[in-house]
Amino acid sequence: MFTISTDPAQLDLNTVHRYLAEESYWARGIPRETLERAVSNSLNFGLYAPDGRQAGFARVITDRATFAWLCDVFVLSEFRGQGLSKQLMTAVWSHPDLQGLRRSMLATLDAHGLYRQFGFEDLAAPERYLEVRRPNPYGAPTAN
Repeated sequence: MFTISTDPAQLDLNTVHRYLAEESYWARGIPRETLERAVSNSLNFGLYAPDGRQAGFARVITDRATFAWLCDVFVLSEFRGQGLSKQLMTAVWSHPDLQGLRRSMLATLDAHGLYRQFGFEDLAAPERYLEVRRPNPYGAPTAN
């Protein structure tokens, strides 16, 4: 049985870093130190295989009162096709610290179908949102 935990001591940061730095389209090249700082300031969800190996990850940047930003979500390729992304999202959005928030947001290039199952929709008023957008500061090309 796969398990999900928010215990930071269980995270295999080598696996998380390897995936984000080498395989993700959004954080390619991220330095290990940057990931460690991000993880230490976030609510993290580790997805673990029955043998204890890290199988996936999700990170939520939140004030635990009004706002959450979901990011760095992945399930390793060898574990895909088992409904684990849904299991991971169910655990994230049922976490007690993420209840009653006024706004939850994310950005995705290719997983709209998954996130729509959890209530995410296109921005209702995109004209109200602004961003500061910079090239990947880690020096590796990333998708927009």
